Amino acid sequence: MTTAKLLLLVLFCYVTRAAVADLPGAWELLIPDAGIASMHTAVTRFNTVVLLDRTHIGPSRKLLPGNLCQVNPADPPTKDCTAHSVLLDLQTNTIRPLSIVTDTWCSSGQFLPDGSLIQTGGDLDGFKKIRKFTPCEPGSLCDWEELQETELYQGRWYATNQILPDGSIIIIGGKSSNTVEFYPPKTEIGAANFPFLIEVRDNQMDNLYPYVHLLPNGELFIFANNKAISYDYNSNSVTKNYPILEGGPRNYPSAGSSAMLALTGDYSSATVVICGGAEYGAYLQRKTDSPARGSCGRIEATRPDPVWEMEDMPFGRIMGDMVILPTGDVLIVNGAQAGTQGFELASEPCLYPVLYRPDQPVGLRFMTLNPGSVPRMYHSTANLLPDGRVLIAGSNPHIFYNFNSEFPTELRIEAFSPEYLAADKANIRPTLVELPERIGYGEVFEAVMTVELPVVGIVDVNFASAPFATHSFSQGQRLVKLLVETPAAMDGGRRYSIKCTAPPSGKVAPPGYYMVFAVNLGVPSVAKWVQLVA
Repeated sequence: MTTAKLLLLVLFCYVTRAAVADLPGAWELLIPDAGIASMHTAVTRFNTVVLLDRTHIGPSRKLLPGNLCQVNPADPPTKDCTAHSVLLDLQTNTIRPLSIVTDTWCSSGQFLPDGSLIQTGGDLDGFKKIRKFTPCEPGSLCDWEELQETELYQGRWYATNQILPDGSIIIIGGKSSNTVEFYPPKTEIGAANFPFLIEVRDNQMDNLYPYVHLLPNGELFIFANNKAISYDYNSNSVTKNYPILEGGPRNYPSAGSSAMLALTGDYSSATVVICGGAEYGAYLQRKTDSPARGSCGRIEATRPDPVWEMEDMPFGRIMGDMVILPTGDVLIVNGAQAGTQGFELASEPCLYPVLYRPDQPVGLRFMTLNPGSVPRMYHSTANLLPDGRVLIAGSNPHIFYNFNSEFPTELRIEAFSPEYLAADKANIRPTLVELPERIGYGEVFEAVMTVELPVVGIVDVNFASAPFATHSFSQGQRLVKLLVETPAAMDGGRRYSIKCTAPPSGKVAPPGYYMVFAVNLGVPSVAKWVQLVA
């Protein structure tokens, strides 16, 4: 190599590294070894995180306490004395093993109004199982409970759960389960036929883990493969068929992702975004190098004549996670640029997160962020934390744990800090100091905050749900921007009172615990947990 070429190469590397260093966002390693690879993740109101893997996967790297062992029903002579679920304490970054018995492989979940987590289905002995985790203060010893007197009417594997306006949960679909049912169980209904899932099924399925969003009119937007409907679950009827979303299948195993944008104003409008996915046939043909799709469709689902608005991400992506940030922007993170969902079926990890800014015009909505260094492939998760960071966990594209492959089983837990947490924004970051612990629908209440620099204009107060994240979709994810008045200065200084009006009904925000953020000039506070009650 000539001296000139060598200098050009060195200059290119320097410029590339400098450009990457200038991208927004920061990465942090929280846990070097969690003991399990989290396939399902949920944040509780006690600022702890439930991480849950497939149960019958063989030994993990986290021992159960007291020589507690389980018999593996897939191999009865074998005993497993390791944990397949753990609890992360966000204050101390410590891990506590949890005990779960039945198989949770590719299951679903949702929080109830009282803050307990209902977890449903799975494989083998978990197929019809319902489990419950009632969270507790850090330091206490809450654990999983396998319900003995209640089970699913139909086995569920790759289903989706969504909390409803009355606080019950609807459980939709699953492999060979073209029905819906409810928790608590509705004995007069049992499992109701849901033909839509049969209509959209193709020869590689593409109707699993359907994307489900509760619209503010009380109906459900349900998307599977490349089609969507508005569904009245009270009458078990389809009230609207949406246009086909071009660009191929988007659900498991074709691995796109979806989010409903923040609800605002009078809450009469709801917009859904669906991004990424694999080429049709990649799953059947096991094409690990098939380029991922980079297209996104956006639709105002509540319009009488909705149409898809198309745009492209900076990268093709499968198995990405879409996380609604406290600001209303959407973080797209994790996944790969080639292949499809499934064991050993993807390549080219997509290390660059992307920020989707819904208020910008088409062509300016996507911003590329600072890349991570850990590939997060199949069975990865991403969850919003109360301090505004995003927890990144999991990645196990293998049938069992495998630490000696190109994309090894990943036990590290990271946090990504969006640009709003940068040090130069600390003087405009608000601190919520007073907020009611319980708030009723339509209630007018006061939020009190402090901030270093004087407030200019409106400070948003936003309710963020705690979803159940698995397989590139956050079940029950929701952000509601409250109606607020201009902050009133208190004590002549840095303390402000904000008059807020709670969401009007469970259609806008189902009952339960929410992270409440004050957002000043695009910078969120640390959230306080509030219970929204009827």
